[in-house]
Amino acid sequence: MSGRRPARRPARRRPARRSKKQDDQLDALDHRAFEFAVRDLMRRDGCQAEQLGGAGDNACDVRAVDPLGRVWAIQCKHRRDGDRGSAVGVGVLQQVNGTARQIHGADVAVVLTNGRFSSKAIPWGAEHRIHIVDRRLLGEWAAGSRPLWDSLDRIPPPRRSSALS
Repeated sequence: MSGRRPARRPARRRPARRSKKQDDQLDALDHRAFEFAVRDLMRRDGCQAEQLGGAGDNACDVRAVDPLGRVWAIQCKHRRDGDRGSAVGVGVLQQVNGTARQIHGADVAVVLTNGRFSSKAIPWGAEHRIHIVDRRLLGEWAAGSRPLWDSLDRIPPPRRSSALS
């Protein structure tokens, strides 16, 4: 025996554990506080982020630039009743599709809710490159230490190289 240890396997990342308390806290927010909470999560992940929501926001409540230079346009849909409230439908995704890239210069368009999406919204979003973040994914993102882009598929490449490279 050579005294060498076998190579270690990399640890598998588990999704962060959500709690009912955390879900209840998100549900208890009003729509404006929900937008600020999303802005703060983007900032936690190293983004420059601002809350834009309100009249004339052109379907973008939070605009952020991530550490790799990608621009994010996030439309927040808060449901007071959480996943028991009305589902976010295709119409919201269509609004975001018409403004995120054209008006906000977004590389990544997101519709995010503490609730759920309609069965038609999910494939429509995928077809039109609108990322959807539902209650489950939002809870995992909020509870964890991983940035949102680590949980989404088909994120565009960086605009600039990482400072750590």
